Amino acid sequence: MKLFFTKVLLLLMFFTIFSCETKKQKADPKPYKAGVILSFDDVYVDEWYEADQALKKYGWKATFNVCRIDSIGAPQIKKLLEMQKEGHEIAAHGYHHYNAVKFVQKNGIDEYMKQEIDPMIISMKRLGFNVSTFAYPYGERSDALDKALSDDYKIIRGRAFGGEAPEKQDSFFNNSKIVFAFDIDNSHIHFSIPYVLELLDYAKKHNKILLLCGHKPVKNVTENYQTKIETLEFICKYMKLNDLKFYKTSDLDDLLPE
Repeated sequence: MKLFFTKVLLLLMFFTIFSCETKKQKADPKPYKAGVILSFDDVYVDEWYEADQALKKYGWKATFNVCRIDSIGAPQIKKLLEMQKEGHEIAAHGYHHYNAVKFVQKNGIDEYMKQEIDPMIISMKRLGFNVSTFAYPYGERSDALDKALSDDYKIIRGRAFGGEAPEKQDSFFNNSKIVFAFDIDNSHIHFSIPYVLELLDYAKKHNKILLLCGHKPVKNVTENYQTKIETLEFICKYMKLNDLKFYKTSDLDDLLPE
């Protein structure tokens, strides 16, 4: 009988320890204030700098995902470093701007890391950029790529391609290091100011962080991959009027459950 109770006690101790460990693994999300991440992809440095001058009055902060870093001229590098010093984030967007999924299908992940990621990390560090997040060129990604990049980047960003109702939209922070942004370029098929307003209202009402991305800020749209300054002004004004917070992509790392 004594042996039976000893076994029961040991089993209870085991399940108690296991239960505690399970609870640790399922940590509650950290609380945060509703807000927006404004991010820009590629290498439109001069236009980003001009947008920064126009939007400083809103106290904005943005994430600039840079590709082809070794092809950027010295004046543009200086502007990027200046914006980083002011509190903006300079992030990674590929050394050559390869479509990651298509490249890996032909050449494999090891070759992708060798050609697209490793030289980018070396060059950006050499130039003085504090890089901790990555945005996929063209927004295309895979679980295997996410896993391969996870050792080098704290947050990895894809794209939310659809125009679903806000509650079904992927472009809100989901307490994961893999996040998605909605494209606010005027050429994007699902873009419209009323739809962006719906997303902003949803973020405010449900205390969410909305991720948005564009490319080249311009006064007047003349081609694809351009975001109107007017659109950025609209978003910044909405945020100030509704007390939404400006986040950078790297800020999300501090909000991840431990």
